Amino acid sequence: MVPKSGYMSDEKILNPIEDGDMDSLFTLPLSFIPFETPALGQARMIKNAQLRSVIELFQDVQTGSGQIEIADLPKMMNWPPEEVHPDHVIIRKLSMLHSYDVFSLRITLRRMGVPLTNAAALQLSPEKNQELTQYMTQFTRPLIAEIYGSENVQVERFEDVVALFRDPDIKRARQRLQQMADALGIEIMEVPTFLEDYGDIFLSLSYYKQCLDRLAPLLEVFINSMYDIRKNYQLRQDQNLLRSCDMIENTINELTAAITGRFENFERSTKAMWEDISADRFQKVKDLIQAYHITIGGVLCGLTVKMNAWVRLFPKPTTGGPVKRSEFIMSDIRQGLNNITKIEDSAPMMASLA
Repeated sequence: MVPKSGYMSDEKILNPIEDGDMDSLFTLPLSFIPFETPALGQARMIKNAQLRSVIELFQDVQTGSGQIEIADLPKMMNWPPEEVHPDHVIIRKLSMLHSYDVFSLRITLRRMGVPLTNAAALQLSPEKNQELTQYMTQFTRPLIAEIYGSENVQVERFEDVVALFRDPDIKRARQRLQQMADALGIEIMEVPTFLEDYGDIFLSLSYYKQCLDRLAPLLEVFINSMYDIRKNYQLRQDQNLLRSCDMIENTINELTAAITGRFENFERSTKAMWEDISADRFQKVKDLIQAYHITIGGVLCGLTVKMNAWVRLFPKPTTGGPVKRSEFIMSDIRQGLNNITKIEDSAPMMASLA
C-alpha cells in the first residue's frame, strides 16, 4: 500500500522514469517491423498520458514531441483512401498492446502474427542488463549452490554462471556440465538451453521488479499530493473531486498490492523449485512467470505513464498549486485508469497454473 503522509521536502525534485527504447515499458521503436512505408520505420509508438497509443515522429527538448493519432495516419502517409493499407493494419494491432516491454512483446507479437525484421532485437540493452545485476543475484546464488555445493566459486552475475562452462580446461568444463545435467535430470546437451531459459525468465522478473521499485517514489508523491488536495478548504467542497481522489488512490493501492503479491508468489515458487530441482519443476515456474508477463507489463506501463505525466508537470511539491493539480487529476490521471484495472482483472487465475 502506498504511504499517505505529508508531501516530501520542497527541495526534493522527482524526475520521470526514462529508459532507452528497448528497455522501456511505454516506447516501441518501429524500426524492427517491416513496414512498406519507410517513414514509419523511423518513428516510435508511445503511450500518452491518457494511455492512448500514438505515433511519435520526433522528440526533442526544444520542440517537444511530434505525435500523430493512429486514425490520422492514412492522410499523413498519403495512403490510398479506397482500401486499408497493410501498414495501418499492423499499426492498429500494435496500438492495442498494453505494454511495450520486450518480454510482453515476445508473446503478444507472436500471438498477433506481427512480423519482425529481426526477432533477436527483442532484448534488453547491455546497460539495462548491468543495472539488473543486483536483482539477478538472488536467482544466481541458488543455482550455484545447487550445482557446486561447497566449492569456492566466485559468481556475481548470471554471465559468470555461463562462463563457468567455458573453462579452458575441457575436462573440468565437461564435469561441471555433467553435474548440472545430473541435478536437473536432463541430457548434458540440454544444459545450455536450460541456462538460456533460466537467465531470461529471471531477467524478466528482475526487470519488472526494478520497474516497480522505480515507480514507488512517484506513486508516493502523487498520493501525498491528493492528501493535500483533500485538506484544501476550497477543493474539499467538491464532492466529485473527492470521490475521484478516493477512487484513484484505491485503484493504485489495489494494483500495486496485486503486483507485489505476484512477486511474492513467484519467489515462493522459485524457492520451492530449488528444494527439489528438476527440469520439469523449472518449466512450471517458467510457465507461471511468463503467464503474467502481459498483465504485469501492462499494469506497470499504465501506472508509469500516468506518474511520469504527473512529475513532468509537477516536479516539486510547490509546483502548480492544488487547483491546477486537481484539474490534471480529473483529466489526464483519471482518464484511462479503468483500462489498467481491466488489464489486472484479465490476469489468469493462479490456481489454473498449478
